[in-house]
Amino acid sequence: MIARNNLLAFFREQVKKPISYRELTERLRLRGGERKPVKKLLRDLVNSGEIIKNRKGLYGLPAEMSLVTGYFEAHRDGYGFVISEKPGERDVFVAGRNTLGAMDNDRVVVRIDNTERRDGTIVRILDRAHTRIVGTLQVSRKASYVVPKNRSIPFDLSIAPDDRASAQDGDSVIVEVLSFPTDKRPPTGRVVKVLAEPKTPRDEVEGLIDEFHLPRRFPHDVLEEARALHAKALPDEDGGGRVLRRKDLRTLNTVTIDGEKAKDFDDAVSIKRTAEGYCLWVHIADVGYFVPWDSALDREARSRGTSVYFPDRVVPMLPKELSEDLCSLKPKVDRLAFTVEMHFDERGNRIGQKFYPSFINSNERMTYTSVRKILIDQDAAERKKYQALLADFELMAELCRAIKKIRIKRGSLDFDLPEPEVILDLQGNPESIIRAERNFAHMLIEEFMIAANEAVAEHLEGLNVPNLYRIHEEPDPLKFEEIAKMLAALGIIRHRRLIKPGDVAGLLKQLEGTPEEAVFHSIILRSLKQARYSPVNIGHFGLASESYSHFTSPIRRYPDLVTHRILREVLLKKHLSDKRIEQLNALLPDIAFQSSRTERHAVDAERAVLSALRVWYMKGKEGQRFSGKVVAVTSYGIKVRFDEVYIEGFLHVSAMTDDYYRYDEQRMCLNGLNTRKRYAIGQEIKVRVDRVDMIEREIVLGL
Repeated sequence: MIARNNLLAFFREQVKKPISYRELTERLRLRGGERKPVKKLLRDLVNSGEIIKNRKGLYGLPAEMSLVTGYFEAHRDGYGFVISEKPGERDVFVAGRNTLGAMDNDRVVVRIDNTERRDGTIVRILDRAHTRIVGTLQVSRKASYVVPKNRSIPFDLSIAPDDRASAQDGDSVIVEVLSFPTDKRPPTGRVVKVLAEPKTPRDEVEGLIDEFHLPRRFPHDVLEEARALHAKALPDEDGGGRVLRRKDLRTLNTVTIDGEKAKDFDDAVSIKRTAEGYCLWVHIADVGYFVPWDSALDREARSRGTSVYFPDRVVPMLPKELSEDLCSLKPKVDRLAFTVEMHFDERGNRIGQKFYPSFINSNERMTYTSVRKILIDQDAAERKKYQALLADFELMAELCRAIKKIRIKRGSLDFDLPEPEVILDLQGNPESIIRAERNFAHMLIEEFMIAANEAVAEHLEGLNVPNLYRIHEEPDPLKFEEIAKMLAALGIIRHRRLIKPGDVAGLLKQLEGTPEEAVFHSIILRSLKQARYSPVNIGHFGLASESYSHFTSPIRRYPDLVTHRILREVLLKKHLSDKRIEQLNALLPDIAFQSSRTERHAVDAERAVLSALRVWYMKGKEGQRFSGKVVAVTSYGIKVRFDEVYIEGFLHVSAMTDDYYRYDEQRMCLNGLNTRKRYAIGQEIKVRVDRVDMIEREIVLGL
């Protein structure tokens, strides 16, 4: 029986031109009983995009046919980019006429038409990201169709009279796609739900949960499995044929440090001074012990991919019996953990690590605010309250500063990006939207989790064990040429010297605290690619890490759970068989793609809810004046962030009636032709709220 990797190796090493199925069976010398499994394997590889079947029925590798497999990132104007699944490859530009009806996040095969410009044509859609679409029903005498709310979807859906349900002209509806667009026919759909106009912010969030097709409840078999686990007492050690014994760490001083509203506690930390420097224990909830491969819980967690966080609720990856209780590292109770024990020297260099399952008992459930009071504010009352843990917190602060210094020195990007926090009243209405506090305690936990993630990734990579990596590719060199021009025009750098990715960290440090800092952050962020998951490690550019995996949040992220299982298997078996490595190599690419997609979907949903709550907060505030700061400038106008509340509005260039304004692309500013007024990023400005658009979720400003 030929394995997946062996068949791919055959194509890579021995196939010099597209071949037929018959030629393939002859060259592999397959007997009668071997042909059917190979035909199925070939079909699976075609469906996954790893092998291409052309119009003549011949098979070959995508790269050899100038084809790239990846996901489509659609733009509202119809064009888009294909982000290659193969790490390190440049994105492929696809003009609107060449998208084949692909939608945002669809998995596609693109043919590269021009290698220098890197543009192409989508030739096949492997996997559709959207099976349901939210839009507005429009009914005429001749036809009914739905106009999608998502502007990146470049077509309307035709609705047959029998498929309209009870929907009327102008209704907001959810449509199930019956057929996707082709060259010969438009897409069709069926109305599955009419969305009522939201009367409250809570109604709006409910509508967005429908719009993003997020699951509201767990299937019955998943809940039954979770309840059965919850009813069991905690074991003394892992069961099974071979025992992986747990280390008892219940006598260690251990704390969790999270936000005030947190309910699922993934991680806890312990620390001690050693002769060499420090010993840090990072304890992670042992979700993998409770959720084995291919269980009902596992299949559901993989489908969801991640927990989705809204201001008033969480759409969890795992049922609350696990996420908020059995797996959560709550204080004063025994819990099963997976521990990363790391040893550091006095300067913060990691000099050793161990991994093992453990028993822990957290002494305290600490908050970021409380730890900040202890370490930064030197608050007497708080320090007295946690007297028994003071020495531990002081040691943590020492180690945190040391390892962060090393991370920054190696070129890690340290963006201190502000995040909004929505304050809700008892009825669920937004009371205020503020800039979320990010203090030293956040940084402390962040540094410790980065260290643990790196230690696990390096260990598994060193053993040549297949793993799921968190990768972040370097920016496109062509984008850095444009950045150099912009920075030279703004006076941030001298001359138009070539900027390399390695220069970014130094420039960030150089501009810290200056008016140009915000401009530089904006320029760099636009050039960076999204981090994603991959079974191929190419490093993490943002963290300047050669090997990085997600390990520290298995309650809320599926890739972390996968890495837990692989590490457990390695510790238990010492050596993985060739068959098991083959299985993991076949499994991980699909998990990486699915996890990256669900992560992007969750981020989009969280942003949509935040936008909705912003306009609900501003509703009724038309005519009010705000002072703010320009945070983005385009040829259309400027985006302004208010000082009083953490909300942004848009001032369209047509509302700037005191002059004619022209956009300077190099300096990223708007210049008045007669008044010589100039609007640039970072500039203070006073604006008036002219209109709050509840449908488009936009705050329209005037001067």
